[in-house]
Amino acid sequence: MTLPSDIDSVGAACAYVMHTPDPHAKLMAARAVARAWRLGRLAHRFDMAMPDRPARPDAPELLPPANMPRRGKIGSDRARVAMLHAIAHIEFVAIDLAFDLIGRFGGEFPRAFTDQWMQVGAEEAMHFALLDRRLRQMGSHYGALPAHDGLWQAAEETAGDALARLAIVPMVLEARALDITPATVERFEAIGDGTSAKMLRRIMVDEIRHVSAGTTWFNWATNRAGVESTQHYKMLVKRHFRGSVKPPFNDSARRQAGLTEDFYAALAT
Repeated sequence: MTLPSDIDSVGAACAYVMHTPDPHAKLMAARAVARAWRLGRLAHRFDMAMPDRPARPDAPELLPPANMPRRGKIGSDRARVAMLHAIAHIEFVAIDLAFDLIGRFGGEFPRAFTDQWMQVGAEEAMHFALLDRRLRQMGSHYGALPAHDGLWQAAEETAGDALARLAIVPMVLEARALDITPATVERFEAIGDGTSAKMLRRIMVDEIRHVSAGTTWFNWATNRAGVESTQHYKMLVKRHFRGSVKPPFNDSARRQAGLTEDFYAALAT
């Protein structure tokens, strides 16, 4: 896929991804934008406002988190599909989160910020493609089940503050995936679904880097502002995060991402 000829800046390219509703078209747009940036075809300009909400397909139906149907035990095919569908939705929203972060806040950071988050956006698109393909192998597809809108609510809550966005999305929500994915992998392995388990392990390797990107740029920005990073992080989480920071934590994976216990231990509930 090639981008329309009138898209020649980072801002316009990120908005293009955000305004693309179809899942397959969105992942292809994400890959095309990341490639265009890597090849030097996009100017480092942030000349396009990001939408308040990204374009969404007609399915899945988006529900409040409290209204989501229970998935049941993972041993059944239905529950496996429901689990993979939920993860696929997270990765689909993560495409928009990456490009919104660049388009909304990239002008506040060096070019290396755009370099790193373009790679993250392309990897989120790849994760979504893997999960949707696995769903189709199992007789389903993305959109076949309802999904919740909690991730984008976090984006709306932090739309005015780059540090808040970094604190809440990669350093709370994506870090939570590092905590829970190993147990999910074990459950898939226990029922003989090695294919899904291998895919989730592969995704987790990338997600450690994504949390690391959040931590790296959060520390860069707090250092530039002259504020202590861990204290500022805790303040932002208390102010902007609607949920709770729950143990148990995958301290090893978090440390690999630079998210040490002094950031989150005091927030645990």
